[in-house]
Amino acid sequence: MNTLDTYIAGLNIRINHRYGYIARICANYLKKDDSEQTDDDGSMPDISVEVTDEDMEGEKKYLPEDPESVRHPAYIEAMAIFRKIAEALPQFGRFLMHGSAISVDGEGYIFTAPSGTGKSTHVSLWRDLFGERAVMVNDDKPFIRVSDNGVFVCGSPWNGKHGLGANICVPLKAVCLLERGENNSISGITSREAFPTLLKQSYRPHDPEMLRTTLGLIDRVSEQAGMYRLYCNMEPEAAMVSYGGMNGGISGGMNE
Repeated sequence: MNTLDTYIAGLNIRINHRYGYIARICANYLKKDDSEQTDDDGSMPDISVEVTDEDMEGEKKYLPEDPESVRHPAYIEAMAIFRKIAEALPQFGRFLMHGSAISVDGEGYIFTAPSGTGKSTHVSLWRDLFGERAVMVNDDKPFIRVSDNGVFVCGSPWNGKHGLGANICVPLKAVCLLERGENNSISGITSREAFPTLLKQSYRPHDPEMLRTTLGLIDRVSEQAGMYRLYCNMEPEAAMVSYGGMNGGISGGMNE
């Protein structure tokens, strides 16, 4: 068994593992000097995970039959590690939301929707529009951090098939519920309107107490960050419409 000490979403997370794949995807999340990177003395990890044979077998029920690569033991271990971390996050004021998260000018935006709706495609339009002003936070499974200082969206090693993301936490400005449409339009919605989708797109722990904590964290996010519903096609204009709608009508762009 090998050990990785990582720093993810402001937490010291120790990962005991068998295969090298998890070490590769966590390469940008390895813990640095405590004085530079942590809020405590670093003597003990906040979360420590180790995957058993039983965990590996149980993880298989969540995997698709194809492609064959996701049936490899190294991949299964990485996903089982992810699941154990996600189960533990709420006790530290964090939870996982399925979505594509991007930062523009230091502020974070999450686009969330069922798989296949076009989250990653829409965010790629933002990257084209904003160039160096845009930084990918996570293209699949960002961690949300809720604290007395506000709500933040953070990168995680589980960042989608294209590996787009960074080990950063930025203030979360808005969450956008994305739907496909022939025309581009965006409108603000209430926290009550947003909550069902946020719940569906967030990881829901099996432990009842952690689930209750997660519900409370989602509530705080829906109240503190802007909530929007976007209907969009995949034309470049969609990025200008969505950014403008979440920024008081400002259209954005490289030259503004």
